[in-house]
Amino acid sequence: MFIKKKNIQFQNINFCNMSYENIEKKLNIKGGLLVAPAASALSQIKSNKEYYTALKKSDFVILDSGFFCILLRVFRGLSVNRLSGYLFLKKFLNKKLKKKDKFFLIDPNKSDSKFNKLYLNKKKIKIITSYIAPNYKNTKFKDKNLIRLIKQKKPNVILVNIGGGTQESLGLFIKKNINFKCSIICTGAAIAFLTKRQAPINELIDRLYLGWLFRTIHNPKKYFLRNLHSLLLIKLFF
Repeated sequence: MFIKKKNIQFQNINFCNMSYENIEKKLNIKGGLLVAPAASALSQIKSNKEYYTALKKSDFVILDSGFFCILLRVFRGLSVNRLSGYLFLKKFLNKKLKKKDKFFLIDPNKSDSKFNKLYLNKKKIKIITSYIAPNYKNTKFKDKNLIRLIKQKKPNVILVNIGGGTQESLGLFIKKNINFKCSIICTGAAIAFLTKRQAPINELIDRLYLGWLFRTIHNPKKYFLRNLHSLLLIKLFF
């Protein structure tokens, strides 16, 4: 018999063990920073202090990693409501948005920006800016131009589509430097599944915890070693 908890504490990080509907409702009411850490990134929290701090200070940390969810069941005996970044973003973008909703995109390059805008435009989502992120060499951000633009445009949704391990710290940087209600959603490459720029993943593959396998087959050079690093996560349970 698994134990059910609304919130799961792991290494002082507060994970949301709730349905999409409950998380989205809270996000709509108060805004905040939402992150979806992968197992490979979670395994590095002891060596990456900025990333670890960003997770601890996020308002919503969803259970994206299937491997992490399995470990929670095995070692903690917990009933886990997994919600991947892919599934969260798909549901969020498919919901009935209000006319006043304004999206601010932070994209890794011009090519991804083009495909992201095409996809969102088809859904009639109002994009006020697509900001191409500079090459952040570390996670101690000083991107004043980004903050100036966000304050000027005042979006109510900021969609951060850059790589995991960096985007969470960037999201926290944004949160600290703006003073209005905004949902900062750090789901990274999840939008690339929807635009078909990454491996062909659907809800069944996601539900079966096989996203990692399809990504590895699609791009083994990039994801094989990353998936091996995920095994280090087991150490943190002891």
